[in-house]
Amino acid sequence: MRDEYDIKALNPRKNPYAGKTKQQVTMNINVSTINYFKEMSSESGIPYQILINLYLDECVKSKKKIQFA
Repeated sequence: MRDEYDIKALNPRKNPYAGKTKQQVTMNINVSTINYFKEMSSESGIPYQILINLYLDECVKSKKKIQFA
C-alpha cells in the first residue's frame, strides 16, 4: 500500500449530491401538527421528520402560497 495517494487522480468527477445537502434547524411546531405527521409515520413506516421534509419540498416545488385568514 502506498503512503500517499493522489485523490484527484482517483476520483476526478464532482460529487453530484454536494448541492443537495440539508441544513438542521430548530423551530417550534404545534403539537397537533407533530402528532399528525407521527400518525402518518406509523401508517407509512417513514420517519415523521422525513415526511415533514417531503411535504415542505412538495410545497416549494408547487410554489404553494400560505392562505392567511
